[in-house]
Amino acid sequence: MKRALISVYDKEGIVEFAKALEDLGWQIFSTGGTSRALKEAGIEILEIEEITNFPEILDGRVKTLNPRIHGGILYKRDDEDHVKTLEELEIGSIDMVVNNLYPFEKILMSGASHEDIIENIDIGGPSMIRAAAKNYKYVTVVVDPRDYEIVLNELKEKASVSEETNRYLAAKVFNYTAYYDALISRYFNELAGDKFPERLTLTFKKEQDLRYGENPHQEAAFYKEIGDLRGTLAAGKKLHGKELSFNNINDANGALRVLKEFDEPTIVAVKHANPCGIGSGETLKEAYIKAYECDKESIYGGIVAANRVVDKDVAELMSQIFLELILAPGFTEEALEILTRKKNIRLIEIADIQKKMDGLDAKKVYGGLLVQDLDKVLLAEDMKVVTNRKPTEEEMEDLIFAWKAAKNINSNGVVLARNKATIGFGLGEVNRFWAVEKALERGKDKLEGSVLASDGFFPFKDSIEIIGKYGVKAIIQPGGSIRDQEVIDEANRHGIAMVFTGIRHFKH
Repeated sequence: MKRALISVYDKEGIVEFAKALEDLGWQIFSTGGTSRALKEAGIEILEIEEITNFPEILDGRVKTLNPRIHGGILYKRDDEDHVKTLEELEIGSIDMVVNNLYPFEKILMSGASHEDIIENIDIGGPSMIRAAAKNYKYVTVVVDPRDYEIVLNELKEKASVSEETNRYLAAKVFNYTAYYDALISRYFNELAGDKFPERLTLTFKKEQDLRYGENPHQEAAFYKEIGDLRGTLAAGKKLHGKELSFNNINDANGALRVLKEFDEPTIVAVKHANPCGIGSGETLKEAYIKAYECDKESIYGGIVAANRVVDKDVAELMSQIFLELILAPGFTEEALEILTRKKNIRLIEIADIQKKMDGLDAKKVYGGLLVQDLDKVLLAEDMKVVTNRKPTEEEMEDLIFAWKAAKNINSNGVVLARNKATIGFGLGEVNRFWAVEKALERGKDKLEGSVLASDGFFPFKDSIEIIGKYGVKAIIQPGGSIRDQEVIDEANRHGIAMVFTGIRHFKH
C-alpha cells in the first residue's frame, strides 16, 4: 500500500485531495490540526505517533524529526542495501509528502512580537519536504494546493506520478524553502543591524509573466518584493486598460521615484524612465499644464504620475493626447468616465503614492550585484550661497524644485526650471557642458529668469559662460571641484546667484 504523509498549514483543498488519495487506495497519516480536519471529514488516517512510536514534544516543536519518517522518505527503492536496512528496522515507506510551512511571512508582515515570529519558523516541515524533493525519483512532494489536481490526474491515469512531474514538484520545493529561509535570514540580519551580510539572498514573488522584456525578443516577468509595498507600483490597483509591459513598469517606477520628492500638487511626465516634464502648482490642473508645456512632443505616448486625485478638469486635459499610463492616488468618477473612453490607456491607483521608500537599491551587473542605500538625502546641512548675489526667495524655491528633479535624472544631468516648472533637461551626457547645451536648447524662449540645477559639480567655467548668455539667474550644484573658485568668479561676472548643496546626486 502506498503511504502519504499530510501535514499542512494552508488547508485549502486538502480534504478533497486526501479523500481522493484514500479512494485510490493510499494510506494516510498526519499530524495536529491537519489530522483533526481529515478525521472530521471521515477520512481514515494514522496519527504520526503510530509511525514514530514517539509523542510530539516541546509544544509541537518536535513531531516529525524522526528516522522512521526521514528513513521512509529518503531510502532509494532500487538500492538493495537501503531496502534491507528499512526491513531490518521495520521502517515503512513514505511515498508522498504533502506539506506547506508555518506562515512565517504572514506573521512577520503582521507586526507580531519577536516571540511569535520565532515560533513560526518551521523546522520539521522544511526537513521533510527537502528530503522528499531530494528523493524525487521515488517520492512525490506537494507544497502548493494548485498542484493537487496534477498529481491526482496522473495517479488516476497511470497509478503513479511520473519522474518528470516529481522533478517539477521538487523544484518548487527548493524554490519554496530558499524563499522561506531568505525571509528568516533577512529578519535576523535586521535584528543584528547587518545591512550588507556576507551572504545576501533576496526574496521576491512572481506577480506576472510579461509579454516580453525591453524588446520583443526578450522574455520577462515581474516579481514583487516582500515587505511594506504601499506607495509602489507593485501594490497598485489597475482600474482600466491592458496589462503593464516591462517598459511600462520601468517607466512608471521612474515617474514614482521623481514624484516622491514633492509634497505640493505635482505632475511628473516620463519617457524612457526619465522625466520629460515636471510641474508643481496650487492645483493639480496647474501642475499638469506646467509639465505638459515643458515638452509637448515627448509627453505623447508617455507616462504621467500625479500625487493628488485626478479630477474632471485634469482628466479632460489628459484625454487630449495619447498617454500610455496614468498613476495617481485616485480618480474621481467623472475623471474615470472621461479617461476610460480611451481603451488603450492604463489607469493605476496607488494608495500612499507619496510614501517615502526605505531599504536598499540593487543593480544587476555581469557576475554580481551592486547594492547600496536608497538616495534619500536631498541637501547637506552645510548648503551655502557662494556668490556675491544671493538668490531671491522665489529663485530659491525654484532652485530646490530643480534640485529635486536633477536628483532623479540620469547623469550627467542638468535641469532648467522657472515658476516650479521644468523648461529643459540635459541628461545622460558624458560631458556636463553638453548636458548644459541640451537643456538650454530645449528651454528656448523660456530661459529668462530661470534657474539651473546640476547633479554634479562643474569642472570648468565654460558651462557658466554659456549659461550667463541666456538670462539664467541662479544655479544650484554640489560644489567640490578644484576649480570651484573659477566657476564662482564666472557666476559673479554674470550676476548669477550660486548655491553649493554639499551633496551629489549621480544616478546611472
